[in-house]
Amino acid sequence: MTLHANEIPVDEAVVRALLREQRPEWAELAVAAAGAGTDNRMYRLGTELLVRLPRTAENAEAVRKEQRWLPRLAPHLPCLVPEPLHEGAPGAAFPLAWSVYRWIDGAVVGPDSVTDWATFGAELASTVRQLHEAPLMGAVRGGELGWYRGGAPAAVAEPFAEYFAQARDLPEPVPGLDRLWEIWRRGLELPAPAGRQVWLHGDLKPSNLLAREGRLHAVIDFGGLSVGAPDAEHATVWDLPAEARAAYWAELRLDRATWLRARAWAVGIGIGGVTYYWDRDPAFAAECLARLRSVLDSPEGW
Repeated sequence: MTLHANEIPVDEAVVRALLREQRPEWAELAVAAAGAGTDNRMYRLGTELLVRLPRTAENAEAVRKEQRWLPRLAPHLPCLVPEPLHEGAPGAAFPLAWSVYRWIDGAVVGPDSVTDWATFGAELASTVRQLHEAPLMGAVRGGELGWYRGGAPAAVAEPFAEYFAQARDLPEPVPGLDRLWEIWRRGLELPAPAGRQVWLHGDLKPSNLLAREGRLHAVIDFGGLSVGAPDAEHATVWDLPAEARAAYWAELRLDRATWLRARAWAVGIGIGGVTYYWDRDPAFAAECLARLRSVLDSPEGW
């Protein structure tokens, strides 16, 4: 499925051509599609490896960032993260940087893979805390580490207002859109985050979390890795059941302003996902709508 106008097509033949050119010792291993996200396509290579190819030139900017920082962050985290094994260079078959990682066994987080949502919420919170407490090791916000989700909501007020306007023109109405707009607007009125800047994963949605034996096992896809304020980091917990959110909140002891800014981010990012992916990827747009319904159904204030 093509999601972006400037997307570069790939298939198993492209993967094999890249391997023959750059890692011939892997070129005869079995290659099989292993899923796709909004920014990358993945292929399993043999039984121990994963090839990840960015969809666009903009997405490719994350490749070297992950190669540089993931090995340095991994020792500070309690769960597995992707282990880069090869930094692929542009080749004749594919004009962008790409990566090979060690394969991580696990199931995408969901009702079939998590046995206790409260425990899972606490485990995720502990992982987030340790990521946010990891030393910056000279990293500063800006450039490749300056993704918008590490800033204040006010910095994206204009484009997010446009997302809400576009949402009103969708073929089907977004439930509770007026209330969602009010939640976003109130988030803009809150004081900007004043704490120290920290490491941020940037997109801790369930599809970027792997479970094993019912517990959190790995965090994947660090394409949104950045340094900044942690508010938007917490936005994806509205993708999880209420008991997971409650345990997450209790474990991190977030103050009310941080939580309300996180809720505003959950709404703004969700609306952006609905409008952009409505026709491009209806399944992902539906995930964004589910997040918005979760916000609407949650008690006021959390």
